Amino acid sequence: MKVIVAAAEGGVRRRRRYALLLAARDSDYVRKVYGGYLEVFIRAFGDDGDVGDGGGEEWDMFRAVDGELPGADEVDGYDGFVISGSPHDAYADDLWILRLCLLVRDLVAMRKRLLGICFGHQVICRALGGRVGKARGGWDIGIREVAMAESLPPYRFLDDALQGITAAAAPYAKITEVHQDEVWELPAGAEVLASSSKTGVEMFCAGDRVLGIQGHPEYTADILLNLVDRLSSAGSITMAVAEGVRRQLEDTGPDREFWIKLCKSFLKTEEE
Repeated sequence: MKVIVAAAEGGVRRRRRYALLLAARDSDYVRKVYGGYLEVFIRAFGDDGDVGDGGGEEWDMFRAVDGELPGADEVDGYDGFVISGSPHDAYADDLWILRLCLLVRDLVAMRKRLLGICFGHQVICRALGGRVGKARGGWDIGIREVAMAESLPPYRFLDDALQGITAAAAPYAKITEVHQDEVWELPAGAEVLASSSKTGVEMFCAGDRVLGIQGHPEYTADILLNLVDRLSSAGSITMAVAEGVRRQLEDTGPDREFWIKLCKSFLKTEEE
């Protein structure tokens, strides 16, 4: 699937190309309300504004969960890649997951920008030599406060995003979480960028072109609530846990603007 996103005004620039590697199948709710997860990611991370002459973005989707990945002759045409969340385990040995790991290594070797969300965060870690497994604290569902590391690498995408929170007493940001797996050990050379009371590696980078985020910057409250309903109906979480999330969302929400700014800056900033 291919989608063209209009660019903001301000002059001619090359149209950027991004690929979503979808590791989950569209839920009935997301398909009905948003048209599918591709549209959810484009709304979160895509360009916004009015049409600019020759600008804009092109977003393609590859259903990685069904074995669909870009070919070797296609990869070089993309500026960045996003790997989505998934109900599958990033440490499993399903053929499509193993093929995705091989692609991750190729993308990193080519210095392509690579953003992993939840499962994507974990599978990048695995592919690069880290360790992933069941979360030692069990499910984490709801809004979680994440603390940025005291010492962060001097990458422009981090500086751009952190401008809005560094004035606070401590750099914290809340994010939507839905996961029962986690990163146990980072690959050699990777750095922890954020952690929480529940999860030791909430965000990591491997150089300036690989970023993993355990939470879901792209999720809106209604998507989270629908997912919680489906998980409780399937018996994956208890009704008490589901009700706790509903009550939490009445009182608080994620710092979604910060996380979206971070992801967009990562995908679109050229480091000097």
